Amino acid sequence: MTVGTLIVIALTVVFTSFLSGVFGMAGGMILLGVLLLFLDVIPAMVLFSTIQLASNGWRVMMWRKHIRWRIFFLYVGGAAVAFFVMRWIAFVPDKATVYIALGLLPFMVELLPVRARPNIEWRGVPVLTGFLTTIIQLLVGVGGLFLDIFFQKSMLDRKTTVATKAATQTFGHLLRGAYFGSFLTFSEAVPVAVFGPIVVLAILGASLAPFVLERLTDQGFRVWTRRVIFAVAITYLLRGAWLLMHA
Repeated sequence: MTVGTLIVIALTVVFTSFLSGVFGMAGGMILLGVLLLFLDVIPAMVLFSTIQLASNGWRVMMWRKHIRWRIFFLYVGGAAVAFFVMRWIAFVPDKATVYIALGLLPFMVELLPVRARPNIEWRGVPVLTGFLTTIIQLLVGVGGLFLDIFFQKSMLDRKTTVATKAATQTFGHLLRGAYFGSFLTFSEAVPVAVFGPIVVLAILGASLAPFVLERLTDQGFRVWTRRVIFAVAITYLLRGAWLLMHA
């Protein structure tokens, strides 16, 4: 990677870690899209998982007293089953598929009637959430938006929502890194020296988020989350279509 590429990735890591720290999602969508501009799918997914693991893990430390641990442990059970199913299938998407899937996902979620959206607090739902979200993460790289479906009808406040999602997503990033890392070849490997500074930048971005989150209302939190997600989704649909046309 060139110096210019590393600078762009570094700035993106700080910004997207901050964004994820505020909204509990959206940052991952942007970060993965930027990484795919410079890397192939498998190394991009491995580096992405490392960055997100650091960012989410740091949010877990900051907001740990707000985490609903019962939801987390049930989620982990469903996610583990999904991981072994997907590793048996051994599917790896191409770049156009990832961009288009990331772009379509918000609109598909929007089409799902609110009455049909399950509540993460209901019995059995955390296990189902872990299974389905992990499938989505391993198919298209990002599952945070899909995960949010299960939190929309809950009575959790914004801090509990961000904290619990950070805990579940931390485990999800660990699984995604292990999944795509198992397909990684020596020639595709990202230089080891890159990981240390990138992790520090991810933690820096996440550390800035509480200054904004503390000032947001629950209503403002939801409104701005939607705006950011749909703006990114439209951009990715255009990018995916461009890649298909030039394939």
